[in-house]
Formats: sequence, C-alpha cells, structure tokens
Amino acid sequence: MRVTSSLRWKIALTTTAVCCTVAAVLGILVHNVVAGQVVGEVRKDVGRDLEDAVNQYQYGTVHGDVHVVIDPPELPGPLRGLVARGETGTMVGEHDGEPAMWGAGPADTKVLAVWLPFDQTRRRLRDLDTAILASAALAAGIVALAGLFLADRISRRLATTAAVARRISAGDLDARVGLPADPDDPRDTRHHDEVRDVAHALDSMAGSLQERLEAEKRFTADVAHELRTPLTGSLAAASLLPEGRPKEMINDRLRALHLLTEDLLEISRLDAGVEQAELSQVELGRAVRRAVAGTRLPVSVRVIRDTVVLTDRRRLDRILANLLVNADKHGKPPIEVSVEGPVVVIHDHGAGYPPELIEQGPQRFRTGDPGRGRGHGLGLTIAVGQAAVLEVELTFANAPDGGAQTTLRLPVGRLVADS
Repeated sequence: MRVTSSLRWKIALTTTAVCCTVAAVLGILVHNVVAGQVVGEVRKDVGRDLEDAVNQYQYGTVHGDVHVVIDPPELPGPLRGLVARGETGTMVGEHDGEPAMWGAGPADTKVLAVWLPFDQTRRRLRDLDTAILASAALAAGIVALAGLFLADRISRRLATTAAVARRISAGDLDARVGLPADPDDPRDTRHHDEVRDVAHALDSMAGSLQERLEAEKRFTADVAHELRTPLTGSLAAASLLPEGRPKEMINDRLRALHLLTEDLLEISRLDAGVEQAELSQVELGRAVRRAVAGTRLPVSVRVIRDTVVLTDRRRLDRILANLLVNADKHGKPPIEVSVEGPVVVIHDHGAGYPPELIEQGPQRFRTGDPGRGRGHGLGLTIAVGQAAVLEVELTFANAPDGGAQTTLRLPVGRLVADS
C-alpha cells in the first residue's frame, strides 16, 4: 500500500494544499495592495515634482534640479507618445542604467520630464515578496504538521476500530474498542466526535450480538437437556412394544432424535468453551485406520508417511467419523483418506462442497437437502468445534479432479517424532 493512500496522509496533504492555496491567494492580494500603495506614493512624488517643474518652465524660472530634464533620450517610448498627445503621465523606466520613475508633460514643443530613483522601492517590493513567501512557507509547514498530528490521531483510532471489527468478525465477541465516553451532551451534535461515535456503535453492536448469541447458546443447551430425559424414557418404553414394523419405525425415529439431542449438547459444550483435550501420543496412521473401521464405511486409507502426534484420540476419532459420514452421505464413492506426516486428507468424488460452505464454513441446521436449505448440518459443525479444541487446522475445498476435499493439519508444534 502506498503511503499517500492512507487516510492520515490524505488528510495531511489536503490540509497542506488548502493552506498553500490560501497563502498564495493572500500573498498575491497583500503584494498587490502594498505594491500599489508604495508605487502610488512614488508616483505622487513624481507628479508633484513634474507640476513644479512645469510651473517653473512656464514662468521662465531657472532651476538647478538635476532630476528635471528636457527631451531626455531615456524617456520610455509609451510615455513620450502620451506627451506627444498633449497629456502628462508617469511610468517606470531606467536612468543611467538604474530603475527610475519617470514623469513627463508637454512644454511648448518639447518634453519636460522629471525622474526619481526607483531601485529602493523595487528592493522594498522584493523584500515584501520574500517576507510573504517565508510566512506562507512557515504557515504551510505548521499547518501540515498540525494536520498530520490530527490526522494521525484520527487514523490510529479508526485503525483500532477496524482491528476490533475484524476480531469480532473472526469470532472474538469480547473485543471492544474501549474509547472513554464523551462527557458532552450526546444530543449536542455541534461537539460530537464522529470517530468516538463509530467506536461506541461498534462496541454496542458487539455487546448486543454477544448477548443474543449467548442467549441462543443457553436456549440450545436448555432444549437439549430438557429433551434428554423424556427421550430416554421414550426409548425404554419403546423397547416394551411388541416386535414388528411399528416398533422398528418408532425406535428408528427415537434414535435419530436421541442422536440429535446428543449433538446439540456437544455443540453447547463446545460453544461454552468448557471442553478440554486429554492429550496423549498417538500414531496418526493407526488412529485414522481405526476411525475408518469404526464407521464401517467403504473407505480406502493410504498412509504415505506416518507420524506420532500429541492429541486427544477420542476427539480425533469424532472429527474423522463426522467427516467420513458426511462424505458418504453427500458425496459419491470412492472415498479416499491419505495420511502424510501431520496432514490427513479426505476426498470423495461427489458434487463437492457448496461455495458458501467453503467461504463461510459449516452452519448448523443446514443440510444439502433442498427442502431444508443449502449447506451442511451438525456433523461438520461439531468437527470444526472439536478441531478448534485440538488446535487442528480444518480446511474445506473442492478437489481439482472433482469432489469434496477436507484437509486436517495438526499443529507442527505438537509433533513428537516421525516413525
């Protein structure tokens, strides 16, 4: 990212540009006003001297003023033409190579001219321009530093707010910006700090979202607990029914409801963060083969390179079993599992994962059945939760040759030795 693309530098550069523009406009105005006054004073002096010289010339008075000249060759051409038309005027020119203010008027058939040195006036104007430029540069520098300081404060506060927003979107609902409250009346919009308002709105949103999610978690846990007891009694009562198709149908539905209740309880424990892994050394290849055998599904296992890892074997079995059942239910054979070091890859040859699952991850109570919406249900949700407990990186993708591909990557820091 370029430096000038940041908000801080944009504000500082914009402030500096505005300050330079204002300074330039004011400098031009001041220069014109002062220059007009200074040059006007010199013109008045020349005009007064010219009037005295014309009067003396008309009365034939002899004077020895060295600044009065008859038909001077150095008189500027435009001024000479003005006198030829019978008018008087003043104009800046040169006298003996030095700047001078000329004043000229008609005297019979001649040109009567007076002049005053103009070099000191020109130096005053140059000094004025230098002072204006220095003042403008100093003001622009001060304003630029002040703008950069203020922009840096705004930028840092916005960056903090954005970082907290990213943490919240990643699942850290305890993240807060934590800016102090505005002591002014919140109804007084004249003194509002907009950045503070954004931060407080984000904190309020995070708090409200956290409360709603906590209420949802409590509701899920309470429903699961309340369902467990009557389901256990219903299963016991169903076992007393006479053998036959009705009993099989009732038991089948009750078992499905019982499994759903157990899944809800497991999800509620994962959401509450009370699950703790019981770590032990496990041969990853053997653990994968055992998990595959436990599902009794037609799955091929290929161990390219076996590894001993430190993990919770029961939770790893749960993750693998859920992923394999999902591949068998929503994918197509053959289902292949490969183990290479700390990486386990499960690949089926079905239609693959939906794009929203790859982008957003599994969502509970959403399956691939069009009648129940799109996505997947509790099995993948539990797998993701258990993987978080084990600090296993779980990735959902579609293989280049088709089909869903799920990758489990155990953290390298927990490797003990290669077998």
